Amino acid sequence: MMTTQALPTALAAIVDDFQALTEPERLQLLLEFSQGLPELPERLKDHPELLEQVVECQSPLFLTIETEKGGGPAGAVRLFFKAPAEAPTTRGFAGVLHEGLDGLSAEEILSVPDDMPELLGLTRAITPLRMRGMTAMLGRIKRKVAASTAVRS
Repeated sequence: MMTTQALPTALAAIVDDFQALTEPERLQLLLEFSQGLPELPERLKDHPELLEQVVECQSPLFLTIETEKGGGPAGAVRLFFKAPAEAPTTRGFAGVLHEGLDGLSAEEILSVPDDMPELLGLTRAITPLRMRGMTAMLGRIKRKVAASTAVRS
């Protein structure tokens, strides 16, 4: 089992919360994260072309990132997700990533291990296909962050 030491503080705290629970409780916590996922800001709602679909997700999940200007190379990365309310698992994982990664630097996000979703202890509670979608969501965020930092440097 990987430890949470490699994770940014907020994400490590979320993983610790999941690991402290039984499997049914973990699913409940995931549902709470789905309810806490922020709505898209108005400037993105009217422009679906600015969002990228994570095709590996069973539900239609779209995401994008923005890097705040003026912070130098350590500009904070903001995450934006669009996931349907009727897809609570997908929304829940988006909520976990939003709470755990939003506002971090590109370096912090890129340092998150690719298999971080497995740390949540949900592999038996949800289907392998959904787990792949979660891993793909993290991978897509990291690719977008890497591309945006390459452009600026």
